[in-house]
Amino acid sequence: MPRRTAHAAPALTPTDEKITLNLGYVDLGQIDLLVQEGFYANRSDFIRTAIRQHLGSHAEAVRQVVSRKTLVLGIQHYSAADLQAVQAAGQQLQIRVLGLASLGADVTPELALATIESLTVLGALRASGEVKRALAERIRYS
Repeated sequence: MPRRTAHAAPALTPTDEKITLNLGYVDLGQIDLLVQEGFYANRSDFIRTAIRQHLGSHAEAVRQVVSRKTLVLGIQHYSAADLQAVQAAGQQLQIRVLGLASLGADVTPELALATIESLTVLGALRASGEVKRALAERIRYS
């Protein structure tokens, strides 16, 4: 199977994903106190730091699961040219990503259907609404 070309994600793609988090008033107050006292720049800084420390304590488990499930760790981007090369080889992709899976704006729903057998994402998927709808039955968010 042809290797995908090394393309960076589109320049306008943000590097962070927004999430909603519900916290109790006491926890939020303690975070605000630490921010006020200068331990953290803001609430987001505290939350990112806490998450990174917690993920660090589970780094070995994550590494083992990534290896076992043959996941790509990080950002995986496919352009129309990448998928056309797969199509020309008469193959289909089973994309498995822990991080960000990105399908270029130039990828049509028809090309995606012809070349992507399955798409498993732990993290975020960036693709046009049309491509997401076309692949809906093949996408698994785990």
